[in-house]
Amino acid sequence: MRKFVFFSLAAVLMLSACADVATMKKASDQRAGFAPVSDLSRRAAGADAVWLQSPAEREANAQRVRAMAHRKTLSADQAVQIALLNNPGLQARYAELGLSAADLWETARGPVPSVGLSVSGLAGGDVTRSIEATLISSILDIATQKPRTRAAELRFRQAQLAAAGETLALAHETRRSWIEAVGAFEAAALIGQSQSTANAASELASELGATGAMSRADQAREHAFTAELAAEQAAAKLEAQLAKEKLVRLMGLWGSGTDFFVPDRLPALPGGAPGRADIERSALANRVDLAAGRLELQAIASRYGLDGQTRMITDAGFATGVEIEREGGESERSPVVDIEFQIPVYDTGGLLSRRGSLEYMRSANSLAQAAVDARSEARAAHTAVTGNYQIARHWRDQVLPLRREINEQALLSYNGMLTSTFELLNDAREQLESELSAAEAKRNYWLAEADATAAIWGGATGGSASEEGEEE
Repeated sequence: MRKFVFFSLAAVLMLSACADVATMKKASDQRAGFAPVSDLSRRAAGADAVWLQSPAEREANAQRVRAMAHRKTLSADQAVQIALLNNPGLQARYAELGLSAADLWETARGPVPSVGLSVSGLAGGDVTRSIEATLISSILDIATQKPRTRAAELRFRQAQLAAAGETLALAHETRRSWIEAVGAFEAAALIGQSQSTANAASELASELGATGAMSRADQAREHAFTAELAAEQAAAKLEAQLAKEKLVRLMGLWGSGTDFFVPDRLPALPGGAPGRADIERSALANRVDLAAGRLELQAIASRYGLDGQTRMITDAGFATGVEIEREGGESERSPVVDIEFQIPVYDTGGLLSRRGSLEYMRSANSLAQAAVDARSEARAAHTAVTGNYQIARHWRDQVLPLRREINEQALLSYNGMLTSTFELLNDAREQLESELSAAEAKRNYWLAEADATAAIWGGATGGSASEEGEEE
């Protein structure tokens, strides 16, 4: 029995020396897996993401955020940057990435060989069996270390993509909230500009009514318009305040940190029509959710011991019901399309478990559907951007110049005693409606631009501008 114990312990020690040193080194880094997340944040959102891990880092970051935001007027890019620096929920997601790295490190390290035996009250045969059970358990743990390490590494890569997706989602939602807040303040300002004119009209109506030059019905119409305009302005201010509060929440600010401003109006439309002809191809190449779907397929293949990748098939092949099992050892060839999203196909014929085959097929078809959805979302985003740009430009270049000309001519007629005061005021009301519509069209364009970026990279959380317009 002593000889058996000696050789068994030697075997355990030799196997335990095969720990994956390279993986352990990668996973033991303080910010393991964060570099790709930070790089994607800069490329997709144009802002730096940080992973705060010490009180000193948090204090320095708080000072940086305060210097950026306190009593400053923030652009959309600045608001996104502050959100990525300061949102506590995002830091929680990064902590989950760290936990995944710790799991990978522990798995790559492997079990520490130890044999603890208690022989009190055991016969010789029982002692042998106890030693055998302990050693066999240790040997099995070490022998399965490599596949368990591969599975842990896949989970780690999935955690990376989840952290990246959360980062992009926060950036997208923050940008949309900034656009909505600024758009609401712009609408409130436009209504405010007309409020003084409406008040003057209401006072004039009262004076004319006192002299008998205006009927009570006409006076009531003028007073009603003034009251309605005041209600619209109050509603616009409330919408602006609530939109700003949502922006505050996404940026992780509170207390005196909320003492910042946003511009009074959205940026002007770009000089030329936006060009995103390759948006579908870009989405298939860059979407975080599609990359996560591919990793899920790899994880299932590893978990159920699939024989290996047999070929690649496109999402179009899945969508049209192409058979993905090998027949007679021959692999089918999917047709070549202009824009492909390839899905790895594994040989599931040797699986002992039907559950494994079904789980693989479910994930493969889910990935195919995600690719179909990504294509559609990209095309819809391109349509929304170009369509909203044309609409906003039409208001800017066609409708508003005509309204300004009408008002100028009305003012000339008024000065020449050819137009009454109330006709002049009526033209001003109609111009206000046109200006509000033009401002809304401009807001919808910038929202569509934000959604187009999300369609390319992933992380979308809000509805598109076109959908919001339909709901209204």
